[in-house]
Amino acid sequence: MLVCGQEFTLELIDRISQTLKETPSISRRALSRHICEWAGWTSANGKPKDMSCRKALLELDRRGIIALPRSTRQYSFQQAADTDRSTPPKAAEVDCELSELGQIGIEIVTSRYSKASKKWKELMNSYHYLGSGPLCGAQIRYLVTSSKYGYLGGVSFSAAAWALKDRDRYIGWREAARRANLCCVVCNSRFLILPSVKVKNLASYILSQCAKRLAQDWIARYSIEPVLLESFVDPQRFTGASYRAANWVHVGQSTGRRAEQKEDGTGPKDIYLYALCKNWREILCTAPEFFLGDKPRPEHPQDWVEEEFGTVELYDSRLKSRLFSLARDFYGQPQAPIPQACESAAKTKAAYRFFENDKITMQTLLRAHVESTVERIKEHKIVLAVQDTSTLNYTAHPATEGLGPINTMKDGAVGLLLHDTMGFTEDGTPLGLLDVQCWARDPKDKGKSQRRKQLPIEQKESMKWLKSYRATAEVQKLCPETMLVSVGDRESDIYELFLEACKDPKGPKLLVRCDQSHNRKVDELHLLERMCNEPVAGYQKVRVPRKGSRPARDSKLEVRYAKLTLRPPRSKDYKPVTVWIVWAREIDYDVQVKSPLDWMLLSTVEVTTFDQAIERLQWYTKRWGIEVYHRTLKSGCKIKDRRLGTADRLEACLAIDMVVAWRIHHLTKLGRETPDVPCTAFFEEAEWKALYTFKNKTPQLPEKEPTLREVMRMTASLGGFLGRKGDGEPGTITLWRGLQRLEDITAMYIALLPHLKSGP
Repeated sequence: MLVCGQEFTLELIDRISQTLKETPSISRRALSRHICEWAGWTSANGKPKDMSCRKALLELDRRGIIALPRSTRQYSFQQAADTDRSTPPKAAEVDCELSELGQIGIEIVTSRYSKASKKWKELMNSYHYLGSGPLCGAQIRYLVTSSKYGYLGGVSFSAAAWALKDRDRYIGWREAARRANLCCVVCNSRFLILPSVKVKNLASYILSQCAKRLAQDWIARYSIEPVLLESFVDPQRFTGASYRAANWVHVGQSTGRRAEQKEDGTGPKDIYLYALCKNWREILCTAPEFFLGDKPRPEHPQDWVEEEFGTVELYDSRLKSRLFSLARDFYGQPQAPIPQACESAAKTKAAYRFFENDKITMQTLLRAHVESTVERIKEHKIVLAVQDTSTLNYTAHPATEGLGPINTMKDGAVGLLLHDTMGFTEDGTPLGLLDVQCWARDPKDKGKSQRRKQLPIEQKESMKWLKSYRATAEVQKLCPETMLVSVGDRESDIYELFLEACKDPKGPKLLVRCDQSHNRKVDELHLLERMCNEPVAGYQKVRVPRKGSRPARDSKLEVRYAKLTLRPPRSKDYKPVTVWIVWAREIDYDVQVKSPLDWMLLSTVEVTTFDQAIERLQWYTKRWGIEVYHRTLKSGCKIKDRRLGTADRLEACLAIDMVVAWRIHHLTKLGRETPDVPCTAFFEEAEWKALYTFKNKTPQLPEKEPTLREVMRMTASLGGFLGRKGDGEPGTITLWRGLQRLEDITAMYIALLPHLKSGP
């Protein structure tokens, strides 16, 4: 679990509990020092984050995870200030021009025991409406003096506010970037000019002088360079004119801890920001590099939802709990609209709030699932990373913001484009998503297709293939014992993709269907002419699945293969690449077949035998799996019926739908591969018992739990599967429908279970 920015594993918590048990007299400071050492929890200057650790210990104690001994010692910062505000210290009466103050000094307070510290506290407790503190976290204090009149006031800077809606929106922060770079923002927590000092422009002058020196002082003390300052101005007391005069920018208002303004200053405040360098936004918005597998997996997940989303980077436990609840609801009623799936007005309202949250993005939600996919990939020697593009049509919801054209301009259809990569075993079982890209085309960018030859690859939609391949390459680094093969259709036949695949010999391999309309040159001949000169290596039968009105059929293919060197496009200064080509062409087909198979596959995987050529063909046939997945996603989840107002919210909702759709697709294929495993591998105990009771019309359960195949066929029968001799195994859609009914049957079974046990 994540507490105060630190991951507390079960092992670490057990070690803390054991230490408290063996040494009950240990001080909290000593304990926190040990924990910082065990977890490597240090600040930028290498010092242990002792105070953060103690705060985390208090939180763990509050949750009942550990039991801290009661503290009997009272520290100085817990004691009341000894300064009496009714008798403030004498201050010089100053009413002059800025130039008449003499030398203005900004004196840093070096120690809390120094005379300067005592004076700073005395002035703040006497004249500042918030008093001297306590200040939050890291801090630096200054005394402002005049060589002619003495003390003029004081300033302090401390840790920035954890989260501010208007500030974070102005910066452009995402959650990961905010957590990583919040330490580079410093708050001007106190600013005091003595009430007896009336000097025009003094306030803005002090602010500018502090801003000039703060960065170096902060680096010297904390080894962190701040790039942005923030401050809060009470609008009931001050206008903020001095901040604006010093070039601070007003960006909004805090929410305040109470609805109304109170005398203690706890109401809403105006937020002002000041940049300390030109590239401050670039620095603050740079999120940590995307690393897969850098978070511990859930040790005992409650169900598949926690297994798939357990490492999600939602640092608010309430958001994570809501995500788990939504995933279970969507899985239980995949075809239902959100209000029906959530089953109550309160849960529906919470769901819409969840998707409206700026922290909830498609990539944030899917990263946890990708990490689960990586774990499944490690169990296989060869995994096919199939990538494909699909369109999501939301023309029926024209009020949705952020959509773009998905077909021709004349067609007028609007929606989103989805390009995803899914890992498949050699048998076609989907292991999970590896990469998802979702975007809307700019309706103003007309005629881009006519300019595609002049545009660099980075400005084309074709870049989606390279991005997906690179994401697969990151997964390959985590799975060195597995060979990943990136598989794409004719649209992926772009030269830059082959160059990318040839960069790293340890990276993923490539298998792409050649776009024969290019008829590119290889060696000294055109590709088709060159392959016709190759002898037929053998023949192979392939089962062609049904597609639309086209019936399924068995196809006989003649197979040729060769090793060739592809020449780069004339307009590009690229080097040649060497690939293997497998050409399979359908022969002896029925005259009613309008589109006989004609596959020419380009691969970076070696092909030197007929068996290897057949294996490459078998690999490519698994590409149909992602089309089945897209059909399941669209018809099973009814994603086109989602109404969420903006494209960003649709994408966040789509992330959950995509994992739910994968779950059903995975279950369907696994039931065919491992039909004899116990049904509890995928079904909860209450689910299979409820299903068995419902289908057999008896409360008497079998002595041995049914197999996965038996329960899947019973579930599919709820969705219309007849199970006749020639029907084969149930498909994804019928299984999906059955699961939707099973949700209600299970709920009823659980409600009636006490009566079933007691009997009539």
